[in-house]
Amino acid sequence: MSLWIIAIILIIIVLIVWIVLMYNSLVSLRNRVKNAWSQIDVQLNRRADLIPNLVETVKGYAKHEKSVFENVTKARSSLMNAQTVQENQKANNQLTEALKTLFAVAENYPDLKASTNFQDLQNQLSETEDKIAYSRQFYNDTVLMYNNKTQMFPSNIIASQFNFTEAEFFEIEESARSVPKVEF
Repeated sequence: MSLWIIAIILIIIVLIVWIVLMYNSLVSLRNRVKNAWSQIDVQLNRRADLIPNLVETVKGYAKHEKSVFENVTKARSSLMNAQTVQENQKANNQLTEALKTLFAVAENYPDLKASTNFQDLQNQLSETEDKIAYSRQFYNDTVLMYNNKTQMFPSNIIASQFNFTEAEFFEIEESARSVPKVEF
């Protein structure tokens, strides 16, 4: 009789230890997702901070391109006010499109393209874009690990019991997925 009691107690202890380990691993992964998102947020804010300087530099050369500057400013504001992953995605895509237009305008002004201030800002923005791309990749990899853990058996049992929900991936807009047409 005492052997059965010891076996039941051991099974209960193993089960409790397993639940604690699963729960802690889910918490750890959820915190990694939050950390990875904060890294993206840092880089998006860095880019947003560079944009006013870039706009002012271009304004000095291209005073009559008012709508371009307004679009960039509006897109930057949307990014700064975004709260969720989806809002950030949308605002980020709008800002990317607005910056493409801004750089297209800059192509029409040789003096601007030759400006060291403009070139420096363009380089900083390019470096920041690279950091954003890396941060997005790291975030999405972390989300994948977390989502796998919340969906795969047996950890999905613990995840559902303690309300661990799927995290959203940071995806690019469909129009950005298309290959640009190159003509010579």
